[in-house]
Amino acid sequence: MADLIYQKISSSLREKIDNNEFKEMRLPDERSLAEEYGVSRSSIKRALLSMSEQGIIFKKRGSGTFVNPLYSKEETYFNYSGNNLGISDSFKNEGQKLGIKVLRFDVVRSNEEMQHNLFLKPGEFVYSFERLRFLDDQPFMIEAGYIPIKLVPELTEEIASESIYNYIEKELGKEVNKSYLTISVEPSNEESQKLLNLSANEPTGLMSGIFFLDDGTPFEYTSMKTHYKYFKYNSFVDMGNG
Repeated sequence: MADLIYQKISSSLREKIDNNEFKEMRLPDERSLAEEYGVSRSSIKRALLSMSEQGIIFKKRGSGTFVNPLYSKEETYFNYSGNNLGISDSFKNEGQKLGIKVLRFDVVRSNEEMQHNLFLKPGEFVYSFERLRFLDDQPFMIEAGYIPIKLVPELTEEIASESIYNYIEKELGKEVNKSYLTISVEPSNEESQKLLNLSANEPTGLMSGIFFLDDGTPFEYTSMKTHYKYFKYNSFVDMGNG
């Protein structure tokens, strides 16, 4: 329940930021936010920490918490940082509705590549699925993923038609908060041209790699082909004290 509270607060604050509701780009102090949302300051701290890790806000010692000016300026779609790294939480949609259509959902025996990437033993099974993601009515991403059955025994096609990562966080108490991704561009093939409404000479952005649970367990091996118009993302790097 605590996880859902801080996520709702983060979502609400992001919406207010997107609507330019904070004067001088400054957020209210933690006590004021706790009173406004009727929650503990610890929930506010967690929400602000999550947004800080995503590069949406930053704290200036002695002055308060401010909106990162580049967050509101850049036409960014993906923000792969923070706690839950699912598309639903990492996609800046500016009020547009995200949708999912399951194209394929199977159970298959893992092959050598899956075993290597997901730390599986020979003979172990995985969910193999393909999903088409929409922004309003516009298809923008084809996602092919593989998840070990032993990690989510109750996963169904119905669950896959929504956010899998939100499901495991809510039902299993686990988070997907780390990833190793390769990002590239490739020519669109016949399938991506058909599903993403692309011409033969238009490319797709490709993100492929492994997503990890908060305990370090490899959770999903995935490949995401994105319409080139939506292939924009932020990466927030914390240099620490170095």
